Amino acid sequence: MAHPFLVKDIAFQAGLSTATVDRVLNDRPGVRQQTAARVQAAIRELEKQQSGSEIHGQKRAIDIVMEAPERFTEAVRQAFETEAPTFMPTTFRCRFHFAETMRPHDIVQLLDRIRLRGTDGVVLKAPDVPEIVAAVARLEQAGIAVVTLVTDLPNSARTAYAGADNRAAGETAAYIVGERFAGRSATVLVTISSSRFRGEEEREIGFRRVLREHYPAIRIVEISEGFGKDAETGGLAANALAAEADINAAYSIGGGNRAVLAAFERLGRDCALFIAHDLDQDNLALLRQRRIHFVLHHDLRSDARMTFRAILARRIGAGKKPGGSRLSAVEVITPYNVPVA
Repeated sequence: MAHPFLVKDIAFQAGLSTATVDRVLNDRPGVRQQTAARVQAAIRELEKQQSGSEIHGQKRAIDIVMEAPERFTEAVRQAFETEAPTFMPTTFRCRFHFAETMRPHDIVQLLDRIRLRGTDGVVLKAPDVPEIVAAVARLEQAGIAVVTLVTDLPNSARTAYAGADNRAAGETAAYIVGERFAGRSATVLVTISSSRFRGEEEREIGFRRVLREHYPAIRIVEISEGFGKDAETGGLAANALAAEADINAAYSIGGGNRAVLAAFERLGRDCALFIAHDLDQDNLALLRQRRIHFVLHHDLRSDARMTFRAILARRIGAGKKPGGSRLSAVEVITPYNVPVA
């Protein structure tokens, strides 16, 4: 596999050990196909990053660490790659570290490796647990800006948060549900990828509060820990539908929407209202097919711009944190007002 990069650079980009990368590059046995694909993807990333290296100006490396389904991380990748060139002559080199599920211990190890190697900033979507909060503190103490993305770590030392007001998003979903059923009883299946994520918890809190205060005839059945994966989320949804015959709507906080819809269809159940989050390719297709009714969307490119600015401000300010975080607007998307790409 011809390439101009050091093994350690490929390993860091791919989130693998140098020994594993060496085995892949030299076509040695004992390497899984998924691992080889990660190495190839890392080389492609490095090639894209190198293609702009001759441009004069400051060069900044940032590491984007996310635990999320691939359909969402791909949307994040596109947003950051699209916005990075708008900051020329500053060149941002984005190193992506994505996984659909990660143990907190593995995230901490990755953050510590990034800190020891060096970076201009870390963008983080991770569970709000004490060990990750402590790893963020170590990064910030080392002068490395940490920007939480989409889901916050509000009690950490992070530099800023980039994303929507998650509680307001949940309240918006509750308003749509409440007005749709207009005082009639209904039962909503609420799907959460994992209770460890503060952003999803905030959406659920907002959703429950508005229903409790203004639409008390509407009941909630919650499923959690499907991690946004179709197989796991679909199984949880099927079990909930089998146990609760009156579920007739869904508010998907955590994804896996095709699987949730499939669970309704297999049981011959009608979903009178389906609200989802994020305008990724899956949700866009389902919206255009009228299989989901509304998508609560916020502009990831706006989040990327805010992230780049926060990291630059931290550098320019000689270590001082920029003031506050700017929340991106929550939009209610229907098949008739899909944003132009």
